[in-house]
Amino acid sequence: MKNIAILGSTGSIGQQALEVIENNPERFSVEVLTANNNFELLIRQAKKFHPNVVVIGNAEKYNIVKESLAVEGIKVYTGAEAINQVVEMGSIDIVLTAMVGFSGLIPTINAIKAGKQIALANKETLVVAGEMVNRLAIENKVDILPVDSEHSAIFQCLAGEYMNPVEKVILTCSGGPFHVMDKKLIDTITPEQALKHPCWEMGSKITIDSATLMNKGFEVIEAKWLFGLKPDQIEVVVHRQSIIHSMVQFCDGSIKAQLGLPDMRLPIQYAFSFPERIGNSYPRLNFTDFPALTFSAPEPKIFRNLALAYEALQKGGNLACILNAANEIAVEAFLKKRISFPNIWHLNEELMEKSAFIQRPTLGDYIDTDFEARAHALEIVSALELKH
Repeated sequence: MKNIAILGSTGSIGQQALEVIENNPERFSVEVLTANNNFELLIRQAKKFHPNVVVIGNAEKYNIVKESLAVEGIKVYTGAEAINQVVEMGSIDIVLTAMVGFSGLIPTINAIKAGKQIALANKETLVVAGEMVNRLAIENKVDILPVDSEHSAIFQCLAGEYMNPVEKVILTCSGGPFHVMDKKLIDTITPEQALKHPCWEMGSKITIDSATLMNKGFEVIEAKWLFGLKPDQIEVVVHRQSIIHSMVQFCDGSIKAQLGLPDMRLPIQYAFSFPERIGNSYPRLNFTDFPALTFSAPEPKIFRNLALAYEALQKGGNLACILNAANEIAVEAFLKKRISFPNIWHLNEELMEKSAFIQRPTLGDYIDTDFEARAHALEIVSALELKH
């Protein structure tokens, strides 16, 4: 029996993780659930799965959650600091970090220091501070198991191949809803259009990131830290069907690919059960339903964010932290219709050019960089909004 803490249980990944746990009650149990604002769903989840501890990030909802769970005997805490601390509980075996954005960094670091196995769905943790996180994982003998479908695919392709040199990895992406659109129409894209992903059901932030390919750019950075790769060993191809989740090409030119229907429960389950594979009743891939699998290069003029991610990866330091902070503000502004779709990558690029660069940042530097980049990004949003 593995006791699991789910950071971000009310999000898409968190909900699917609970489904995996529900389907395997003899293997997994819920020890901790955390959420930021969705207190109603958090309460329902807690009543169903009976964790030891629940944390609601929004302090205004604390009393409601506490009173609702009083008869359940569940401990209830509130605030970011409580999330940072709860991951250190001795009863936890695996911490699934499914929080959105920079907020996942500190609890992930604390969980690693406490020797917890990490099922990583918060890619920003490695985007922002990959070198530091990797060092801590090695020092504390902690496994970081990828939950992103692409990195899980690479991880699975590398099984049994650890002595064989990798030539490159190939990250696939659907290309989002605008892969083949007329470039003249980019300025007219609305949040409603951008939220219609062709293959995956995800939260609004990651769906917009998929539409701009920022999500794929972050995955490029994440792949570098997860698998010890150089930037020129990571290729991105558009694969509209989302059946091949990623590939690994070895030194002899042979390629391994991991395939399956688009279903995040599969990589979540694999991270929980690794190194074992366990059965399930999920839909199976029927190749006759997909007679053609297509591949193409991303359009650089539409997907500028992908190039920015490679630039941040090449330069290193705190540049990816700056990019992540800028992007979080830009996406939020776009969703609120304060800026246009192309302004997302224009804002990201401006912040990368104008923010203070630190070659060897400490954790304090990352925290300061995130704060300062967000403040500057909000100023740019206000200026763009006035022009608009």
